[in-house]
Amino acid sequence: MPGSWSLMTELSRRRFLQLTAATGGTLVFGDLIDQVLGLAGKPRTAAASEPIKIGILDPLSGPYNTSSIHDIHGAHVAVDLFNKKGGVLGRAVMILEADDASNPDIAVKTAMKFVKEDRVDVLMGTFNGDVALAVAEVAKRENRLFMVTGAHVPELTEAGCNSHTFVFMPSARMLSRAVTPYLVKAHGSRWFMITADTVDGRAAEQAMANALQAEGGEVIGAISTPFGATDFTTVLARAKNAKPGAVILNLYGWDLIHALTAYTAAGLAREHIGVGGMIGGEQIGRPLGYANNAGIWGLIWDPKVKSESSRRFIQGVIDKYNHTPTSRCYHGYAAMTQILEAIQRAGTTETQVVIKALEGHEFDGLKEGRSYFRAWDHQHIQDVLVGKAYGKELGMGHYQLLATVSGETVASTQDQNMRAL
Repeated sequence: MPGSWSLMTELSRRRFLQLTAATGGTLVFGDLIDQVLGLAGKPRTAAASEPIKIGILDPLSGPYNTSSIHDIHGAHVAVDLFNKKGGVLGRAVMILEADDASNPDIAVKTAMKFVKEDRVDVLMGTFNGDVALAVAEVAKRENRLFMVTGAHVPELTEAGCNSHTFVFMPSARMLSRAVTPYLVKAHGSRWFMITADTVDGRAAEQAMANALQAEGGEVIGAISTPFGATDFTTVLARAKNAKPGAVILNLYGWDLIHALTAYTAAGLAREHIGVGGMIGGEQIGRPLGYANNAGIWGLIWDPKVKSESSRRFIQGVIDKYNHTPTSRCYHGYAAMTQILEAIQRAGTTETQVVIKALEGHEFDGLKEGRSYFRAWDHQHIQDVLVGKAYGKELGMGHYQLLATVSGETVASTQDQNMRAL
């Protein structure tokens, strides 16, 4: 018998090492013992052996797919860090991924599958505003925390403020109020707006118009374009004829990339007509290339942010994916980190307890100023960056940073949110 036990122990040890290598060391101990002893697939009674599951929905196809995979990349880097330290509450963390295709119906079906079949503990992701609002309703009905990483529409934290939804992205108001003074200073206060016919585009248009009005400016012309437009020649010709100081592009993803390419080709810069808008970033600059990148933009994050935690994040993404992170990558990493730290603080995955652990919590947002979730609307208050796109390499990235604007100075107040109801 001693000889048989020795042989079994050696075989088990080998199997243990094989499984650990195959899973990157992320299997929790209970699951590992099951597989070593050949018990995998049999029911277990210990809930602690089950992984914590985060279901991520993102527009991995369609006009917003420019860098949505980077949202998932960032999330994986964060999860790897937690799993290497033993997981959260002694449990491994698992990511489930799905393409919402910027379609609310697809997103709702996927979110329901995540909840009912996959039994995820938390929902995360989205960029399209309609999708975010639809998934927020699912989260509330099914009692799941939903961390919005990319959508900025005001309904998420104003009129439609949802008890189960937290918004990691700066709001449209925050972004527009940060960037507008720099656009006015560079190009004057007479603007022509080109806006995608989406809830996101309209939210950006309204926010930019309000911010311009506060600076004493006026919108002298406006035109809407269909979501997924590729030819902006005609609309830019109309903008040029209006002789504005700047063309404001309330667009994102491939729509924005195509519009900026057309802006350069049309020679508007030679006519001293500037360009810019509420949201830019490396996720736009890279597909454009340096030759077509132009304008003054609101930025969520940039690889030139000087903080130690930001540098660690950059290195983590480079080590795993061999690319410098975009702001979409930042969202995935930083939002996932806050979800998992909240679960750790709460001592449970129970939704209401985790929500309380997030409300009012101040944390390291990988920026220079404060980051925290307001308890009364779940908006992430954070620095907003303003950047000028350059047609050459600037050390790390496509933008010269013009300013870091404290989120507290540009966010809506509780009274303003109540008046929006």
